Amino acid sequence: MNDLLDLVKTGGLVMVTTKLIILGGSVAAVIIGIERWLFLRGFSAKARELHEQIVRALLRGEASIALHETDRSHVPTVALYRAAFDRANRQDRIADAVDRARREVIQALRAPLWVLGTLGAVMPFVGLFGTVVGILGAFRMMGASHQSGFDIVAPAIAEALITTAGGIAVAVEAVILYNIFQARISKEAFDLTLRADELTEVVIDHAAELATAMQAPRPAPSAQAEGRPAVAQQGHA
Repeated sequence: MNDLLDLVKTGGLVMVTTKLIILGGSVAAVIIGIERWLFLRGFSAKARELHEQIVRALLRGEASIALHETDRSHVPTVALYRAAFDRANRQDRIADAVDRARREVIQALRAPLWVLGTLGAVMPFVGLFGTVVGILGAFRMMGASHQSGFDIVAPAIAEALITTAGGIAVAVEAVILYNIFQARISKEAFDLTLRADELTEVVIDHAAELATAMQAPRPAPSAQAEGRPAVAQQGHA
């Protein structure tokens, strides 16, 4: 730890600032990676379970249970079902409403990834900037000492190159995380599109039942519905 602090503190104001920016970028990439991993962990299973519960309830003609499952769920994909149910009286608008909700959910999944993309693109240049400033300082030092030779500037140049290496390392870290989460979210988006299409068809077929159930007081779910496993809370909006 002391060696790391000494490495960060050496090199002058610009070099220290550059090293702190690179270190902060690395920490930010790790934090976003952990946050997205926790958010997406189990997301597919919870979304699939919610979809099956609601669609099966509608197919059995139990619209009130479908509404109850929607009301009590905290899975982000519940927005699709609420959008569809709210337009049960306007069947021509169900598909558009569900598609808008689907796109909003996908955007929420991708929300913090722009930070990883920015870190991957910018950090090598931040490191290079620190290296250039360090090399300029090394040559200035050589000129002030009125001595020539690589031995004079070699330590300062070696220290300056640390920022380039650090910037590249953080960029690689950020790009790897970005690609991993992009691939995962693309799969979730495809699955969500399939569920949205099925939901639209089922809601249109049972629109009259849903409209009636929404007007009536919400009854408690049946014993069979209570016996089904509950959808775990996602923990994120």
